[in-house]
Amino acid sequence: MAAPLSRGERDLRLDFFRGLSLFFIFIDHIPENVLAYFTLRSVAFNDAAEVFIFISGYTAALVYGGSLRQHGALYATAQVFRRVWQLYVAHIFIFVIFTAEVSYAIGVVQNQMYTEELGVGDFLVEPHRAIVRALLLAFQPTFLDILPLYIVLLASFPLVLIGLRRHPLLPLAFSAALYGLTLSRGWAFHTRPSHEVWFFNPLAWQFLFVIGATCGNARVTGHWPFPTSPWLPRLAMVVVVAFAVINFSWTLHWIYDPFPPLFAKALWNYSLDKTNLAPLRLFSFLTLAVATMHVVPADSAFLHRALARPMILCGQHSLYVFCLSILLSVLGHFVLAELSGGLLMQVVVNVGGMAVMIATAELLEWFKRAGRQPPGSPTASAAAMLSE
Repeated sequence: MAAPLSRGERDLRLDFFRGLSLFFIFIDHIPENVLAYFTLRSVAFNDAAEVFIFISGYTAALVYGGSLRQHGALYATAQVFRRVWQLYVAHIFIFVIFTAEVSYAIGVVQNQMYTEELGVGDFLVEPHRAIVRALLLAFQPTFLDILPLYIVLLASFPLVLIGLRRHPLLPLAFSAALYGLTLSRGWAFHTRPSHEVWFFNPLAWQFLFVIGATCGNARVTGHWPFPTSPWLPRLAMVVVVAFAVINFSWTLHWIYDPFPPLFAKALWNYSLDKTNLAPLRLFSFLTLAVATMHVVPADSAFLHRALARPMILCGQHSLYVFCLSILLSVLGHFVLAELSGGLLMQVVVNVGGMAVMIATAELLEWFKRAGRQPPGSPTASAAAMLSE
């Protein structure tokens, strides 16, 4: 059973794994990146996207669930939509910089391949219409698809909050039904003008988000709504190890073709559909989450060591670091494709990108701490003058 959170308590595991997932997303977004062979997708049927969405649902329940209990549904809903607005502004901001970055690179290197690869063709042909579609979340270039998913999921979150207050499993039951209907009937959100489905279909991915919210709500209330058994984490670890062996054999097959991939014919097709969160991807993540929470308790000593600090800080400033990682991954792609794709350059791009992400998180943390200075301190007085 999960214990209720005490006032001011923070589960550093959430920050650590969210920060780690941001590093994985940065690495995986760079095509032909050797380091991608060592990220989560090489040892599981899921990748960092599942980690990000689950933790987002979990933390949403922690933050807004407490607000609902203390101030009521109206105030909690207002807080949710304030965050939705922040996400929306961040998405539009990153869209503008992304399209400028890609358009400039295309003009410099004269490589039209990037137009289709990065999904900016419609913008270059009809920028006025593409901008309107982007404002409506209906135009999503490559890599700019996860924030629209998060915006839609969080905008519907007040309904989940109210449902959790009535019964801890009520939203999960409705969410599971919607997930099943989406898979069976092909329901989806569509982009414009191509009318293609969103790369992350919110009607499917909402299930993982609600699972995370249900777990987060249990962390707040202290009442775990799921059956518990001492053998469940052990079984999850066995499944995780088995999946890791299978996925590693697939990775070796991609590197060295004669190496036989294990169970490829039986499992390959069931793990491909990332758009609709294929059941095998969902099951893989859930077993990984159960095993990880068993192996890494909340009071783990390594979370307070210097080695974990970069991941934790990036996780605590995830929105800014995520937006930055998108721009860095595209820049890294250009560098490797146009200058050199050698191993040394890949090391420089990966290490340099992650260093910039960490430095940004450190800077944001410094600003955050400076804003918490006592009212009479020089820093606080200067901040007050600037805010006037």
